[in-house]
Amino acid sequence: VQLQASGGGLVQAGGSLRLSCAASGSSWDYSLIAWFRQAPGKEREGVSCISRSGGNAYYTDSVKGRFTISRDNAKNTVYLQMNSLKPEDTAVYYCSPRTHRLPGSTCLNSIHYVNWGQGTQVTVSS
Repeated sequence: VQLQASGGGLVQAGGSLRLSCAASGSSWDYSLIAWFRQAPGKEREGVSCISRSGGNAYYTDSVKGRFTISRDNAKNTVYLQMNSLKPEDTAVYYCSPRTHRLPGSTCLNSIHYVNWGQGTQVTVSS
């Protein structure tokens, strides 16, 4: 199942965006949902991941204190609130689901995910 990411755009440094990750017509019973990003010429990077209940969330160091992941299972949607955006946050952002749990921050490693939907472009101008 592929999830659809949306909400990207062009924003000035210091601004905010909220990304959404949604699935339609399919089961939402995933243990993990993760956000990744990929900038031109760089490898895909894990940004944040969240457990089924929403009680456990992990962030890569560069976004801690600025990004917040949340999950609304009733709406089959995961959000990534991005504040204090920096030019280095510029990338295509993807979300991906995982059926089985992973220990701790290993959920940020892209090798554990196989379904990649269309991403959403985030561009932060200086």
